[in-house]
Order: sequence, then structure tokens, then C-alpha cells
Amino acid sequence: MTILKAVIPSLLAGAAAAFAGQAMAQDLDEVSFGTNWLAEGEHGGFYQAVADGTYEKYGLKVTIVQGGPSAANQALLMADKIDFYMQGNLIGSFSAIEQDIPVVEVAAIFQKDPQVLIAHPDSGVKSFGDLAKLPTIFMGKDLFSTGFQWMKKAFPGFKDEQIKPYTFNPAPFLADKMSAQQGYITSEPYAIETEGGFKPELFLMADAGFDTPSTMIEAKSEFVANNPDLVQRFVDASIIGWYTYLYGDNSAGNALIKEHNPEMSDGQLAFTLDKMKSYGLIDSGAAEEGGIGCLSMDQVKSFYDKMVEAEVVKADIDYTTVVTDSFSCKKVGMDMKK
Repeated sequence: MTILKAVIPSLLAGAAAAFAGQAMAQDLDEVSFGTNWLAEGEHGGFYQAVADGTYEKYGLKVTIVQGGPSAANQALLMADKIDFYMQGNLIGSFSAIEQDIPVVEVAAIFQKDPQVLIAHPDSGVKSFGDLAKLPTIFMGKDLFSTGFQWMKKAFPGFKDEQIKPYTFNPAPFLADKMSAQQGYITSEPYAIETEGGFKPELFLMADAGFDTPSTMIEAKSEFVANNPDLVQRFVDASIIGWYTYLYGDNSAGNALIKEHNPEMSDGQLAFTLDKMKSYGLIDSGAAEEGGIGCLSMDQVKSFYDKMVEAEVVKADIDYTTVVTDSFSCKKVGMDMKK
């Protein structure tokens, strides 16, 4: 009898705890987030928030849907198959307006676009403008139609004749010391150092004035209007994930990245983290005042004006319809910075 009196309350407590856990799991809002590439360090904070339970603390069960060469995650967003999408930069946002695609950016994790131009150390290129002296720049058609048009306006001397197709293979660049190539500062330089055996010269387009935010959280306009609390929780939890990834123990996030993308190496992840921090890609600009994720309307206007001048974007679109600062710049997680 004495044993039963001791055991029964314990069993009841265990059952109650299990039931509470099931209820909590059932109460979580299920959310899907489509990235714009395969799992990598540039997505680290999102994976961290999944792996360490941050999203769950905010009442969310988040599934990350990887992007990649054959993925169409933005199309999935428009078909209501995912809830949020990782928009690369404001070029995509402005294009959405021109095509009457009803989306809105609710946060900008990167204050700087990671797009970089890479040169050989003995090419004589010491500044961004010096790149105009090179006979060859390997560049993809998307960057040519946007960023290069801005380069020609901002730095006289660049000419279309310099451009040769970039096939995401560094071999042509490595073979030609008087060439440059595009890339992400968090990725391609690592491959070049590894394969070429030298540290290249890096010229971040953002630091030269190409001031679009990047890695933005995008959702359909109707979804945002109908679910403001859910959107706020997703933004806040993502921000916490990013502060942890940058300044805390990011091992859980990295483990999940490698689980989703087995080809990702520890060396590449470490390189990406170093470049995100040393170049202030995430925690700089508006984020210094409003916290990671801060989407500055002044920055949006600055970039829009530059794209209009470069004739990349039409002059008569209302860019304010595709961005909002209602969910960011609230200093969430800033106390976690070390």
C-alpha cells in the first residue's frame, strides 16, 4: 500500500507531463520556409533556430525546404505550398512589383549582399574601380543585367566587352591572372584558396555602393496581412537563431546543415562564418541600431534610386508596397551579441 501511494503520484505526474508535451506539440503552428540554395552557412541562423528549439519556443514547427539548381521555391510560395521564402536581394523584390506578384519582404537578415568580385593578387587591382582595367570579368547573365549596369554608372571605365560567361567553375579565372570573377564572399574565395593555393583580392560590391540588403524573409502579401502574429514570431525566432549562430554555440545548426547537405564541409562552414562576421554582412548598418534583421526603408530607397539611374528598374513603381519595417528593427536578441 505504501509503495502504491508513492508510485501512483509519480505515474500521474509522468502522464501529465507527457500529455502537456503532446498538447504543446499540437499547438505549434506549422510553418515552411524555402531557401534559395542548398543548405549552407549563409542559412545558418535559420537552421540553428530549428535545431536548438528556438522556433518551438515561439510556438512554431518550422520545416526548411532547400533550394538548389532545380528547385522553384518562390513558385511554391505563390502556390501556397510554403509560407516563407528567402529572397536574394531587392532586385527580386522590385521585379515582383513589375510583374504584379503580391509579395512583401518582412525582414532582411543580411545588411550587405555577399556578392563579390575576385581578382588575382598580382593583377594590379587594388580598388573596386581598378577592376575596370582588366580585360576579362567572368560574370553570369543575372549579375550582368543588374549589378554590372550599376557598375558602369558608378565607375566609368567598365565595358560590356569585358564580360565573359561565368559557369560557376573557377578554372578559367585561375588560368587567367588578368581576369576577375563574380562570387559570394562567403563561398567562392574558399574554393579559390583551396584549389589555387593563394588568397585572392576581394572586392565586396556592397562596400562599393551596391547597397541592397540580402537574405530577406519574403511572404505573400495576403498571408502577412492575415497572420501578423505568426509572421512576427517567425521573424523574431529567426533573429534569435542568427544571434546564436554568430555569437553562441552553433554546433547544432551546423550539424543540421550537414544533414541536409552532406557535401558541406566544416572548413567551408568556418570560412563562411568568418567572412559573415569580418565583413559585417549581417550585424552592421541598420542592424547596429535595430538588431539583426532590421529592414531599413532608407536603405531600400537608396538602392531603388541607384537601380533606376542604372536603368535596371522602372522609375514609376511604388517600391514601398513590397517591403515593410513593421516586423523588424525592434532590437530583438541584441543582448545576445558578444
